[in-house]
Amino acid sequence: MWIDAHQHFWSLSRGDYGWLTPALGEIHRDFGPDDLRPLLAAHAIDCTILVQAAPTAAETRFLLGLAARTDFVAGVVGWTAFEASDVAQRIADLAADPLVVGLRPMVHDIADDDWLTRPGLDAGFDALAGHGLVFDALLKPRHVAPMLRRLERSPGLSVVIDHAAKPDLAGGDLADWQDGIAALARFETVACKLSGLVTEAGLDWTIATLEPVFDHLLACFGPERLIFGSDWPVVTLRASYGRWVETVAALLAPLGQNERDAIMGGTARRVYLSRRGRTG
Repeated sequence: MWIDAHQHFWSLSRGDYGWLTPALGEIHRDFGPDDLRPLLAAHAIDCTILVQAAPTAAETRFLLGLAARTDFVAGVVGWTAFEASDVAQRIADLAADPLVVGLRPMVHDIADDDWLTRPGLDAGFDALAGHGLVFDALLKPRHVAPMLRRLERSPGLSVVIDHAAKPDLAGGDLADWQDGIAALARFETVACKLSGLVTEAGLDWTIATLEPVFDHLLACFGPERLIFGSDWPVVTLRASYGRWVETVAALLAPLGQNERDAIMGGTARRVYLSRRGRTG
């Protein structure tokens, strides 16, 4: 089973996508299941993990409604207010829906770079771990140190790093990112998405541009903790869905079949779905 573990749907009229402005051109429009379905079929991808794109409970309800009537969505990574006094109950309520597999605060948009370390968030992270939900970590390299402190504070937390913590592929300075990834990978409960890389690269990116990042991720996490995702439709700012799938296939070509299968679906199935008693 191949799984695209990071894709989005949105409807602009909902009005809570603060980051999604007309300046983003071709992705400043509605995207729904009928847009993605033929792309999945063309590349033999069986199912997806649908990820939040707005920091509101209303958007999570919107996504769960879509997921419930979309056969290829296997799980939803939603959002909740971790600062809320009743966060444990909010997470319990979300966890009661079997489609909810994780939660994602939009950390890289939060003004306080040390937000992850706030003691007042402990109840939310404890509830997340207690219900077997994944914390999707939307980080940039400057958030790695706070994430490490959160992992030390919440040792039972299952974490998936989105978009490999956004290495500076356009600028080419990867040293701090490499150190941060190596530190995160020392925690066995941390996995990492092979997604969102081309939007951190220049317009003229090639497979060679991505190889140093992929090689480091593979060395640190191994195939058993790497997860394929497209970041569709955001990926289309730099590449078509097909080009991204073909690029990942080229990067994985030297690996054995079992290793390729782990990255393309097996790891996502274990991390997101098996923990919730789901198979796809």
